[in-house]
Amino acid sequence: MATARGPSCLLSLGRWRRGVGVAPQSRALAALVPGVSQVDNESGFLGKRPHRRHPGILKLPCVRLPRALADAAQFMLLKNSVPNVEKQVQALTNYLWSRHLPVEPEELQRRAARLEKKFLENSDSFQTEEKLRGAVLHALRKTTYHWQELSYNEGLSLVYMAARLDGGFAAVSRAFHEIQTQLPEFQPKTLMDFGSGTGSVTWAAHSIWGQSLREYMCVDSSSAMLDLAEKLLKGGSENGKLYIPGVFFRQFLPVQFNVVVSAFSLSELPSKADRTEVVQTLWRKTSDFLILVENGTKAGHCLLMEARDLVLKGKEKSPLDPRPGFVFAPCPHELPCPQLTASKPLACSFSQAYHPIPFSWSKKPKEEKFSMVILARGSPEEANRWPRITQPVLKRPRHVHCHLCCPDGRMQHAVLTARRHGRDLYRCARVSSWGDLLPVTTSSELLPSPVEDPPEN
Repeated sequence: MATARGPSCLLSLGRWRRGVGVAPQSRALAALVPGVSQVDNESGFLGKRPHRRHPGILKLPCVRLPRALADAAQFMLLKNSVPNVEKQVQALTNYLWSRHLPVEPEELQRRAARLEKKFLENSDSFQTEEKLRGAVLHALRKTTYHWQELSYNEGLSLVYMAARLDGGFAAVSRAFHEIQTQLPEFQPKTLMDFGSGTGSVTWAAHSIWGQSLREYMCVDSSSAMLDLAEKLLKGGSENGKLYIPGVFFRQFLPVQFNVVVSAFSLSELPSKADRTEVVQTLWRKTSDFLILVENGTKAGHCLLMEARDLVLKGKEKSPLDPRPGFVFAPCPHELPCPQLTASKPLACSFSQAYHPIPFSWSKKPKEEKFSMVILARGSPEEANRWPRITQPVLKRPRHVHCHLCCPDGRMQHAVLTARRHGRDLYRCARVSSWGDLLPVTTSSELLPSPVEDPPEN
């Protein structure tokens, strides 16, 4: 199916950076020494662009679903008359957002052993092993999160569509925008969506790369979800013409694709072993990018870091493409996530504004909070290693607060001023947003002293 076009596409990132006047890594844009101008103005890193359009800007305007998709979703919900749909949508949204990871069997055994030891030390009432086992099981049920696999029948699939179609579309669009902005020459021909659900990935990819994509493969274990996604592509009917040509629906995994996506699907797997197998399989099936998206919670972020480490540390080689993997975005490094190793661990998440499907209960613009990681084949030298802004930028008179994830694997709370860091860097920071890159090559000396953990959002 797909050919291994990775090197030429990924190397174009270097050409793009030089094209806008960005100096190579070997020529630092900034001599980040306290008290000295922080930007080498002679390097022309802005490339005659205004500061508000500096090359680290990745903000995506408020996303709106394609009209055909929004109309089809409204028609499907009206046609099927789901009872108490607003309450069901809110309940499902709350459940998905507050969902924890399933407890692994090994952890359950450790908890049971601790409880058994505690009961034996503090009580003589357990005369039989059966009573002791019953007490341990009762305590485990009260203290252990009860994870359940969701079975998407026709009714629940419609509720999921009403609850998550627009937000999922917004999150995936932001991930695709990251690739398109940094690699405008990348033109994928094939895409696979694992855990495709309502098909929002297909619609988002078509909006970004519709001119080049020729094949979309949607894989989902739920036949009801596949049927719903197909009807949405046909305007809500069963016999209509597909709005996006080249879309195929499967319940198994095909061969290899330029882009492989798993959006909000890893959290549906019952164990770490299952997630490991899926991530390894998905990595083998991509020739360019593996895009993973989850809820912007600690649980979602941990899932992505688990998958990220699996790809980076794994020795699994694809017979079709033996190149190793690296982090294309959002991390500017391959080191352990500093958000998780801080004294108060935080989720590395981003926010994307979107216009919801205009149902009666949802008409005002919303924000989708999500976590993502984009893995690519090649070497880290092909990626953009500017610091990533990980929280909303705080603008104050004559100074700006930026929380940064830096290429050296550390978090920094940088307070930037024009006097201390140079006019260009200060103005770039002032117009930057949560999720953008700050155009400096080194940030380990932005502050003269260590900083405390960033405050929670």
